[in-house]
Amino acid sequence: MLASLMLIPLVFALGVAAAPAARARVLALFGTLAAFGATVTALALFDWKNAGITQFDASFNWIKSLGITFSVGVDSVALLLVALTALLGPLCVLASTTAITERVKTYYSWLLVLQAAMTGVFIARDMVFFYVCFEFTLIPMYILISLYGSTNRKAAATKFFLYTFTGSIITLAGVVYVAYRHAMASGGMWSFEIDTLAATARSLSGQEQSLILGALLLGFAVKVPLFPFHTWLPLAHTEAPTAGSVILAGVLLKLGTYGIYRIALAFVPAAVIDHATLIATLSVVGILYGGLICWVQTDVKKLVAYSSVAHLGFCILGLVALNSVGLRGSILYMINHGLSTGALFLLIGMVYERYHTRSMKELGGLASKMPVWSSFMVFFAMASVGLPGLNGFLSEFMCLLGAFQASSAWSVTDLWGSAKAAVPGATPGELGPWYALIAGFGMIVAAMYLLLMVGKIVWGPLKEPGGHGHGHDSGTHSGHDSHAGVLPTDLNAREIGTLMPLAVLCLALGVYPKPLLDVLEAPVQQVVASVQQARESGYPGAPAARTADAAPATIETQASEVAR
Repeated sequence: MLASLMLIPLVFALGVAAAPAARARVLALFGTLAAFGATVTALALFDWKNAGITQFDASFNWIKSLGITFSVGVDSVALLLVALTALLGPLCVLASTTAITERVKTYYSWLLVLQAAMTGVFIARDMVFFYVCFEFTLIPMYILISLYGSTNRKAAATKFFLYTFTGSIITLAGVVYVAYRHAMASGGMWSFEIDTLAATARSLSGQEQSLILGALLLGFAVKVPLFPFHTWLPLAHTEAPTAGSVILAGVLLKLGTYGIYRIALAFVPAAVIDHATLIATLSVVGILYGGLICWVQTDVKKLVAYSSVAHLGFCILGLVALNSVGLRGSILYMINHGLSTGALFLLIGMVYERYHTRSMKELGGLASKMPVWSSFMVFFAMASVGLPGLNGFLSEFMCLLGAFQASSAWSVTDLWGSAKAAVPGATPGELGPWYALIAGFGMIVAAMYLLLMVGKIVWGPLKEPGGHGHGHDSGTHSGHDSHAGVLPTDLNAREIGTLMPLAVLCLALGVYPKPLLDVLEAPVQQVVASVQQARESGYPGAPAARTADAAPATIETQASEVAR
């Protein structure tokens, strides 16, 4: 079942490469639809009553002497992210219909390979297999940006590759060290099974676990990207073709957050507890920094790109809250961000095809000429802002709520008191309400820059670049996705059909998210139990001095019911 989710796009990628160029897009569409159909089948066959148990397990020896296996399996978290990947696949093919007219076979082949690699990350249960898929995503994305991007595409592709590759190499070193320690402890028997390595990593000393966490984070934080490792993202987003930006925002960034959830929290929960305040601080800085940078942008695509830095900061903040509310909010955020921000990049690509510019100085009042496009733009901007009733609200609320009640030492009465008075009694590594309070200002900043963007390009008097009736056309032309023959008219049926599934999901998850929260509860509770055990026992050989109070569990239960 799970192997087919990778093999289908790979087989169709070979078919596209061998077929005539005229049939490349149709074959790619069939390939992504077939993968989506297989994913729907997996969703139907999955036992949701046991969502925390790994299902569809399959394994066979890959390199037996080193204990490397092709091992796959999914719980509800992994399967939902696989479903997000499969959903965005056909939508990206449809969005590329008129945007890609040169080297179409190369484009669609690598697009399918990229989908297979991303799927492999989510289904992998062996660290070498996980790493191969995690790293292999760089190649197709590098090709898509460097060949089909805008003017500065080669520099963007190179920066993207070097940043993420360097971080991943350090992560690999940390994984190999854990595998080496396992081999030393088991008489030379190597293994790279995630569960086996996780047990080994948790048995190491505090210093070793901290170093392993640092190695893991350097790879995953760059992919997220977590401040200050974010500088590759805006350039890559801005220069990438529309489908490349959608995949970057929708899935590729989630490989980093998923890696922290699946690998870092499983391997070294005690180290995560001790360094949670540092990670949370970087997250909050990223939320505010990304929002303020968005505020001064004039390129609408760059604005949405920087917004991902801010949004993923909420996601990491929920992860390091290390409680059920924050973790479920973070996972929900991974899915919701992929839907709403992916849709925004689709909309920006559609208007760029018509006007060949993304400058808010040259575009304005498009509601009078493109009312359907404008309606979608307002809808998805509101989803990204976190408007109650749409998908973005609950995930942001749960991440903030999880961070707010993460500390047993901080209370609501401490909120307006002296921070210095509260810190000495705090449990090491836990978060306090200050993080949620400051991050909450990020929601206000996000509302400001997104509403300003909508106000400039949707409302007001009609303003178009030169060649379309007003102003001067100084937009960026890549030679690959500019089409002078495309008239600046409203969306056609294909474009509306591309956006509608995302709009329906944004509304459905905003109005009734309970089914999704329910199926996330079991795997998240397993992580919370592991964290609680690490908190109580500490590092091997160290005194068990980090016992949590009973109060947070009660608060957490109440908060979970409120969020539900």
